[in-house]
Amino acid sequence: MQTGLIIEAAQQYVTAQYKEHPHPKLVYHNLEHTRQVVAAAEQISAHYRLENTDLLIVYIAAWFHDLGYLLGEAKTHEEKGAELAVNFLNIQQVPLNIQQQVKDCIMATKMPQDPHNLLEQIVCDADLFNLGTKDFKNRTKLLHQEMELTYGKEIPGAVWTEGSLRLLEEQHYHTAYCRTLLQQQIEENIARLKEKLEKQLEKARKKNKGEAKQVEAVVVAAGKKGAKEDDAEAAYATVEKLIAERKNGDVKEPEKNNKDKKKEKEKEPKPGRGVETMFRTTSTNHIRLSSMADSKAHIMISVNSIIVSVILGVLFRRLEDYPNLIIPAVIFLLTGVVTIIFAVLATRPNVNTGTFTREDIDRKKTNLLFFGNFHKVSLEDYTWGMTEMMKDTDYVYASMIQDIYHLGVVLGKKYKQLRIAYNVFMFGLVISVLAFMIAVLFFPVKN
Repeated sequence: MQTGLIIEAAQQYVTAQYKEHPHPKLVYHNLEHTRQVVAAAEQISAHYRLENTDLLIVYIAAWFHDLGYLLGEAKTHEEKGAELAVNFLNIQQVPLNIQQQVKDCIMATKMPQDPHNLLEQIVCDADLFNLGTKDFKNRTKLLHQEMELTYGKEIPGAVWTEGSLRLLEEQHYHTAYCRTLLQQQIEENIARLKEKLEKQLEKARKKNKGEAKQVEAVVVAAGKKGAKEDDAEAAYATVEKLIAERKNGDVKEPEKNNKDKKKEKEKEPKPGRGVETMFRTTSTNHIRLSSMADSKAHIMISVNSIIVSVILGVLFRRLEDYPNLIIPAVIFLLTGVVTIIFAVLATRPNVNTGTFTREDIDRKKTNLLFFGNFHKVSLEDYTWGMTEMMKDTDYVYASMIQDIYHLGVVLGKKYKQLRIAYNVFMFGLVISVLAFMIAVLFFPVKN
């Protein structure tokens, strides 16, 4: 199964559908949104280093997840998108188990999202990736416009802002990568919406237009997929109550991430995407330098192994005939052996005990980002430890810093030993050649 060709075919198929069936009302759920979701899925998948089959599932689900808006009805677009994806995969002769996983990934995006595995989590987070970006402001305007065009009714600004604010406050990313990467921007978007809503409500009070009474059913979704018009009465009461609470200052702020129940405490702002990029770039550079050092060490080991083999296998058997070459040969042999020793030391791995305790996690004394700290524990204990670590952003960043630091320490030691190996080889080679020349020219063998 050629994964790349199937993904490319999916891209061409979906792109062609949007070109052949133009839908002027879909100003948000269009080809641009689909491409953004695919790009987000690619970014998240790269972090988790998915294998080809898993990549195929995620990419196909991302391309087809909203095609139901174009070729079906909005309230059942997930079912339609899954159906279209399965039909496409049938034509491509993709195994049934992969078809089912693609279908499950698309259905997991149905609000409220309910993913059951990593692949479904990646697709769900990619679908709502823009909520945690600076592009959220522009995207929510397009969604607002699409909802008005779809239902043929004007949605008051304050009502839309209220719904968007609720959506952001209740947003919970499923992958640790997205929670770490996007949480700060979501909080900034929430703060901006609160400020905007306060201004809109103040303006509405002054004009006394009774904005809350203009609420329609679709507004309660505020961008959530599948809002139903027959929920009008309940939606009216819910949103009207929310707006009244905010006007009176009685609204209660929900818990962050909707699922994380933590003690209230003041925290400093968390690093943004620039810092995330710094961590990623630094780690990549360290790993690349380590790989380069290993390659250099392997070259030294190979070259000097050949030299030692030649000296032991050929030259030493002729030393009885050429006793003047004994000292140069020994120098050359020692040069090769010492060089090999330091090259091996530069590449020799050090492995830790591979275990940790729950007390270590509670006290934040272990770094679960390094395999040497967990390779002997059970999957259950490791999952628990990672889950506990992901609950504390400070712990996550501290582990990332610790990981980069230890990579640097190991890298420094490796290059130091490699430098010694190169110096021994360089000076030893020069001395050996000079010794051979002196032995041949000044101490020739007398026949």
